[in-house]
Amino acid sequence: MASPYGIKTLIRRTFAQRFVLARLSHRPLVGRLIDHLLFEGDDIMYLPRDNAIPVNHRLPAREDLAVPSQVLEYFIQRARYHWVMDFCICRDASHCKSYPVDLGCLFMGEAARDINPKFGRRVTPEDAIAHTRRCREQGLVHLIGRNKLDSVWLNAGPAHKLLTVCNCCPCCCLWKILPEISPVISGKLTRMPGISVHVTEACVGCGTCARDVCFVEAIHMEDGRARIGPECRGCGRCVTVCPSQAIELRIEDDAFIETTIRRIADAVEVA
Repeated sequence: MASPYGIKTLIRRTFAQRFVLARLSHRPLVGRLIDHLLFEGDDIMYLPRDNAIPVNHRLPAREDLAVPSQVLEYFIQRARYHWVMDFCICRDASHCKSYPVDLGCLFMGEAARDINPKFGRRVTPEDAIAHTRRCREQGLVHLIGRNKLDSVWLNAGPAHKLLTVCNCCPCCCLWKILPEISPVISGKLTRMPGISVHVTEACVGCGTCARDVCFVEAIHMEDGRARIGPECRGCGRCVTVCPSQAIELRIEDDAFIETTIRRIADAVEVA
């Protein structure tokens, strides 16, 4: 078992250089090596914040509303092993002052048993659900799926038996490298199936959504209005910060929860 202090120290010292590594991935040989070592077989997606989901004519009552956090609770209830990190490695390495460092990742699946006990603790399903709720209350956005990188740095495998649930802030998230990294790798991190984000005619061009809100720099100002590019991963942060309520997250598939669950279950075994 690797030294937890050695691993943390190494990541803290090199985390700021992640953009350099991301740019190197555009070199064919280097990119293939990085993909093979750290991202092979990955399928990861952002889950929009629950309060970004509209209550529309198809879903008239709040108690009947299908929300992304139901995906988390589905896997939490079915997993046999749950592990919560005592810290977020990204916020710890970035010395984050805006979001709690102690709200770390949730890992599920048999491989989580191999995580160094000095990094965190095993929890009950009830504790895991409470942890994810605290993360949402602090404004963090969930990222869920198979992430080989976690299996590598935690020395916890095999990767297909480790389900990662990151709780991301917009300032420190590892995946701020997405605009810099090769398309082969960035394409493995996607939006939740069945949802899309749109700027409506109510936009007044205030620019709030374009200032340190988007993880992947997908939203910008153009001709006095916000514009969302194809890089959008559907996290919904822009929806919740817009003072004019001019950005909408639309549900294009009523079965978006079930579709997401099936896709994650195909990539990672937790039961």
